[in-house]
Amino acid sequence: MLDILDEEPVVSENESGEEPTFSQADLQKVTFTYPDGDQPVLKDFSLHIPKGKIIGIHAPSGSGKSTILKLLARFYDASEGQVSISNTDIKKIKTSALRQLESYVPQDTWLASETIEANIKLGQAATRAEVIQAAKKASLHDFILTLTEGYDTKLGEGQQLSAGQKQRLGIARAFLHDGDLFLLDEITANLDALNEGIILKALKEESQDKTIVIVSHRLSTLAIADQIITL
Repeated sequence: MLDILDEEPVVSENESGEEPTFSQADLQKVTFTYPDGDQPVLKDFSLHIPKGKIIGIHAPSGSGKSTILKLLARFYDASEGQVSISNTDIKKIKTSALRQLESYVPQDTWLASETIEANIKLGQAATRAEVIQAAKKASLHDFILTLTEGYDTKLGEGQQLSAGQKQRLGIARAFLHDGDLFLLDEITANLDALNEGIILKALKEESQDKTIVIVSHRLSTLAIADQIITL
């Protein structure tokens, strides 16, 4: 317990930095090694993400594709090189503004012992109608309606979600958060072809005014991408 209390954050919060509007994202000659690693996961890697495009990143596990998203979300800082949003070094961007700018969906969706609605909101001020709209986009609404208490069903009290349902709930959170830059990590790994198709269709429709980076080892998931990067 004392070791945890003494632990220092991997990345320091920027509480008074810049608050840019999103125009593009870039990784420029980035090399990154995890704090407990001895080999770089990415080495001299560059990537340009233009506004309004869907960029797919395709690679087997362990190639560094999830790391790219974590660097764009600034969960870690690059060992060398620069990560930038709207031509601004990500370290100079106010952390709260960066979080508002991005909708991030990790591989594993964390759930609270709360109602389904509260889990989708995750602290955001949103109406029931907005939550339902996000759930519909994530192909989760019809399942929720089968539950006795619907959106008021409390998770963790006899009500468990499958891996695919958890993943769809995580995607609903991203739709509700409505950031300009979507960072999606293996979001269809636990979905069947039908639900994958529904979610990809919703993402394609959203991409008219969003920028999406989608990481996957499944080429079917990347069919909606304007450009595919292979690692």
